[in-house]
Amino acid sequence: MIIGWCFICAFAVLINKVHPQVTVVGFTGGSVVLPCSSTEHDLELQDVNVLWRHNGSEPIYDLIRGEHSVTQQNPRYKNRAKTFPEEYLKGNFSIKLNNLTHNDAGEFSCFITHLSDSKQETVWLIINESTVEKENNSTEHTNQEPETKPDRQNIFVICLYIILILIITVPIITCFVFHVKNVVYGAQAPVYTEGTVSK
Repeated sequence: MIIGWCFICAFAVLINKVHPQVTVVGFTGGSVVLPCSSTEHDLELQDVNVLWRHNGSEPIYDLIRGEHSVTQQNPRYKNRAKTFPEEYLKGNFSIKLNNLTHNDAGEFSCFITHLSDSKQETVWLIINESTVEKENNSTEHTNQEPETKPDRQNIFVICLYIILILIITVPIITCFVFHVKNVVYGAQAPVYTEGTVSK
């Protein structure tokens, strides 16, 4: 049982340490700020690299040794991704995405490397239709049922909670069953005396 508790604690710490996640909601045609910051203060920008990636590999924006680099940037983010250079020295490497489309939805990763620290932050971007598009679509499709898509992150969190509950409850129930079994059968165990068996 102690091993189970240690496993749960270690698992919870790893989840929070490895990939702190933030969810941001945007609307088609609008813009959002995707947060990313370093806890280091008094940064020397020439020692800092920041890489923004979409869905693990798609280059969005790079800051190499404190200098902007868009040479590897995916063309669909050209003139749409903006940083805040005045905030760099404070450790703020957030980006602003403009003219959002449904293709922008997904996982954005911000990798910060510095001489004394490295960090990854993950931001989940959910794109909803703008209210103008909703009004247009609702007049065109008044008789259609709305589509619903399962949110992968919510499903993952629910599964994680179910596994966590099982890991916690199974040892407790097992201990309880053994305890009850020992109490019930322990009280009714036959007693052997010389030559006789009594209950």
